[in-house]
Amino acid sequence: MSDPTLFLSLAELADAYRAGRLDPVGLTERHLARIDALEPRLAAFQIVDHDGARRQAAHAAARWRAGKPLSPLDGMPMTIKDNVDMAGFPTRNGSLLSSTAPADEDAPVVARLREAGAVFLGKTTTPEFGWKGLTDSRLRGAHTRNPWDLARTPGGSSGGAAAALAAGIGVVAFGNDGGGSIRIPAALSGVFGIKPNFGRVPHSPLEGFFATVVAGGPLTRTVADAATTLAIMARPDDRDWYALPPPPDGWLDGLRPRLAGLRIAYAPHLGGAQPDDDVRHAVEDALARMRAAGAEIDEVGPVIMRLRPAFEAFWEASFASRLRTIPREDWDKIDPGYVAVGERGLDIGADLVLAGEKERARLHRQLAVLFRDYDLLVTPTTPHTAPVVETEYNAQGYDRWHDGVPYTLPFNLTGHPAASLPCGPTPDGLPVGLQVVGTKYAERLILEACLAIEALLAFNPQRDTRMSLL
Repeated sequence: MSDPTLFLSLAELADAYRAGRLDPVGLTERHLARIDALEPRLAAFQIVDHDGARRQAAHAAARWRAGKPLSPLDGMPMTIKDNVDMAGFPTRNGSLLSSTAPADEDAPVVARLREAGAVFLGKTTTPEFGWKGLTDSRLRGAHTRNPWDLARTPGGSSGGAAAALAAGIGVVAFGNDGGGSIRIPAALSGVFGIKPNFGRVPHSPLEGFFATVVAGGPLTRTVADAATTLAIMARPDDRDWYALPPPPDGWLDGLRPRLAGLRIAYAPHLGGAQPDDDVRHAVEDALARMRAAGAEIDEVGPVIMRLRPAFEAFWEASFASRLRTIPREDWDKIDPGYVAVGERGLDIGADLVLAGEKERARLHRQLAVLFRDYDLLVTPTTPHTAPVVETEYNAQGYDRWHDGVPYTLPFNLTGHPAASLPCGPTPDGLPVGLQVVGTKYAERLILEACLAIEALLAFNPQRDTRMSLL
């Protein structure tokens, strides 16, 4: 089960394709075999497209033989989260109430990846409507499992994406993040994930409350792979009216590891968050290495106000807005946790929603003050390691605000770019994530710092015998 070919980077695979040591058809077959072997235990896929992946791989192989690959992603197996459209397949969004009709066209990010020659293995699992930081749904009928410990969750809502990637399925996974849904599963599953600046990666359709907090981006096993993929994902699409102006060509070319001289704020208690001891120790061991490499790191206070109660009504109202569109007789088909939050939001008026928008502006101002003095902010990505799959989200014992998103949600509300990279396992062998946050539009600096941290920590899940699926 530990085929090293499955863990090669994009650059290593391109070299192998160019030299004829591998081709996209053979590599895709290995990844499909990996899915067939692991999926009964992993439950990371909603749809596996064996035939489509083989067709795409054959076309890519022909391009490589002709010496004319379309991009660094040509012939590279990857996965798409099942809450964005992929032409020819339904977008189930983790819900029994979703349509089974196939999408007519690709979402912008899928279109850009398809144009680049990517090989789509299938669509990965998400909790219903992406509502929580765990991954299970009545539609899938199973809990998605963490490859490090099958009794635990990979996080969510891009849980299937992270679990598959950590288990050696796909070279890149597309996820999206409205409160931590890339960074949380990246942290809990021991992979890298970046939520770019809001508007950087075009989306469509996207509307309602979450339209201004969701950002799409890559999950990968290396920082360099994420940079390569993000450059393609961020290509323009006129369907998204929130999209930023297209970045210049080559905006992520020539990245170099960078830590020396950077001024970094460390906020273990961001907004009142409380990390577990094993999480804090792993993060601070990483920070010690970063200081030795020349980074200037100061521990700072909470920096921002507590997210609750300032944003609780805003969150509940967002769920209620969807719940109102669903006939009440169908509510028993929805995740009960989602319904509970949505019902609390049904009586929330416009005044409280607008108050939430005012609080977002205040939150941004608090961070702007910090970034006057610091280049980057670092925190744990999550306060805990991966909980067991039976954990009930937003309930006693695992509160959304305290246990789920205290470190990640602030940067959805403000739009700042933020990444999570592995900073080592705990003594019991579970991954811990280090979150690296930059000021607006600072993806390049984040990636350069993460390249340096990655080299210092040398975390490699393929070589870690503690992963239960390897």
